[in-house]
Amino acid sequence: MSTLRFHAIKESLTRKPLEIKETERRSEIFGANVFNEVSMRQYLTKEAYMSVMDAINKGTKIDRVVADHISTGMKEWAISKGATHYTHWFQPLTGTTAEKHDAFFEPLGGGQAIEKFGGGQLVQQEPDASSFPNGGIRNTFEARGYTAWDPTSPAFIYGTTLCIPTVFVAYTGEALDYKTPLLRALQAVDNAAVDVCKYFDKNVKKVNASLGWEQEYFLIDSGLAASRPDIVLTGRTLLGHSSAKGQQLDDHYFGTIPNRAMAYMRDLEHECMLLGIPVKTRHNEVAPNQFELAPIYDEANLAVDHNSLLMDVMGKIAERHNFKVLLHEKPFAGVNGSGKHNNWSLGTDTGVNLLSPGKTPMSNLQFLTFFINTIKAVNDNEELLRAAIASASNDHRLGANEAPPAIISVFIGEQLTKVLSELENVTDGKLSPEEKTDLKLNVVGKIPEILLDNTDRNRTSSFAFTGNKFEFRAVGSKANCANPMTTLNAIMAKQLIEFKKEVDALIDKKNLKKDEAVFNILREYIKKSKNILFEGNGYSDEWEKEAKKRGLSNNKTTPEALKAKVTKKAIDLFEELGIMNKVESEARYEIEMEEYIMRIQIEGRVLGDIARNHVVPTAVRYQNILIDNVKGLKEIYGTNYKKLAQEQLNLIEEISGHIASINSNVTKMTEERKTSNKMEDIEKKAHAYCNKVKPIFDDIRYHCDKLELLVDDELWPLTKYRELLFTK
Repeated sequence: MSTLRFHAIKESLTRKPLEIKETERRSEIFGANVFNEVSMRQYLTKEAYMSVMDAINKGTKIDRVVADHISTGMKEWAISKGATHYTHWFQPLTGTTAEKHDAFFEPLGGGQAIEKFGGGQLVQQEPDASSFPNGGIRNTFEARGYTAWDPTSPAFIYGTTLCIPTVFVAYTGEALDYKTPLLRALQAVDNAAVDVCKYFDKNVKKVNASLGWEQEYFLIDSGLAASRPDIVLTGRTLLGHSSAKGQQLDDHYFGTIPNRAMAYMRDLEHECMLLGIPVKTRHNEVAPNQFELAPIYDEANLAVDHNSLLMDVMGKIAERHNFKVLLHEKPFAGVNGSGKHNNWSLGTDTGVNLLSPGKTPMSNLQFLTFFINTIKAVNDNEELLRAAIASASNDHRLGANEAPPAIISVFIGEQLTKVLSELENVTDGKLSPEEKTDLKLNVVGKIPEILLDNTDRNRTSSFAFTGNKFEFRAVGSKANCANPMTTLNAIMAKQLIEFKKEVDALIDKKNLKKDEAVFNILREYIKKSKNILFEGNGYSDEWEKEAKKRGLSNNKTTPEALKAKVTKKAIDLFEELGIMNKVESEARYEIEMEEYIMRIQIEGRVLGDIARNHVVPTAVRYQNILIDNVKGLKEIYGTNYKKLAQEQLNLIEEISGHIASINSNVTKMTEERKTSNKMEDIEKKAHAYCNKVKPIFDDIRYHCDKLELLVDDELWPLTKYRELLFTK
């Protein structure tokens, strides 16, 4: 194994950056492989084009006859681009994407054939649904599931395949994917937000949720990664002593991008341009060999599809450059992990960002309405929001002095805190003329001026206002953004519905004017939402104690966090809004708990294998070398050998102690796994894996890492941190 390590190191040192030629402007190739409006105008009839646009903008259904025309145009466009196959591209509850390719080819008989792709093949397909996670919705022998075209996310070509974004549902109608609930949540927040917008602008007909994600990742040489069984099988290092130099000097952050990484980024960005993914930012992140890529924000459903596609493309492009992309939230101990900040806002079809202040008191009152309602939504549903970003891998990152803690809090900055404080003192009921004037001139009217200086950020806050959007910072780097976005848009929709009811009640029953009613309700929301607002250090013990006093949840592990998904409150929320029924909510809970168990189970088995079959035999081999050395000294020096061999003898004993601890802990871990596996209750099983199995990982790792420091480097089989993190 050590031979493999040194061969991989030698090979990695000879790598040269691939030459990437960019002969065209990015603006010229952007969306070239996307069946977008430009392509549709060229390949579709006017009726077919308008039908697709109505489906996108108004949510109208596409007639099957028109679907035939659309499929014909889409096929001709795809073939002109070199496509030979098509697939319904969907996002099952595995956390990855799925696709089954079918050829356009259709034999006619008599030695002839045609390219065929009809409306029925475009609109609906029937992949095997039996082996995807379903949480008990489907029996294994019931294979039928349907993928249905989502026209709001354009088809695209990757390689030689036309990919058609679709939803994935069971034969009985339940959602088996991430996209279906997201689309329902986006529809719910659209309807609720439009109703509230009409207080301020009667012309608003549609509100879109926007999302701008920031994708952090590690780039590791593929040969070095392949020499580590833990990276290959789990996506992270389960053991490995920290490098003497890590990120202490902050010299990697925003530093010059290494040549090989730059070539990879340029190649990736070129592919993104063709696929219509509007990537804009690239830079070195904090940890060695860690980087970030971020696009311009987009409509939330499309942005989720783009991020899911990007994670696929990143891996494929990396192969060309002899890299492995690590999207795990914590692939290396002792250095920063990776997140995926989700920047979220709401915008109207009239071009207004509802979380951006305007130039008039009325537009600022609209801003405050959506701003304060967002805070209230998070305050009332912080536990559910925490559940939306829970995973075995993200547990390693949250609260690790590099990412937000598991406690959800909202950061709004000192200046906006003062604005809320002013609003909190608004008179109950009708406002005096003086108070109205003071509010509009000195509080609401000055918000744009205030926000010019409100640019600081609190990196320990999981949900921070950053000028014209909220940044959900706790989302994990390999997560499907649809999960947190479904929850966030759902709780916002619910909150806006309640807000409108309360405002209308004050207008109708208390005879208040519209702006007076709005001010009154916002004042109450500020009072009720104070607990979620936090400006300090989220890593401190003081905050943990303070959060407990405030009644905020602190669910540090996934099994703890996920319980919020199946409370009556959560199930009622999703059912009431038509996003998920009880069966779908409970199925997702079961799937995510089962995934947690399997992740820890796999890691335990891999760690046991590496410890006993790689680390211990290597330690014994080195121990034998030391024993031979002691024997040689004894032969030469006789009874005086102990004085000369004392250090070797101490080392032999120290190694034996670590070997014994490794073996006993691996045995203990295996027994705990066996005990846990016998549990039929999934909740008890998940907690057993979390609290009984997983803690033993640290004990095994400790002794393995100590041996790494003791054993001859020439014998050590596993590529070390210094090689993984500093080989460029």
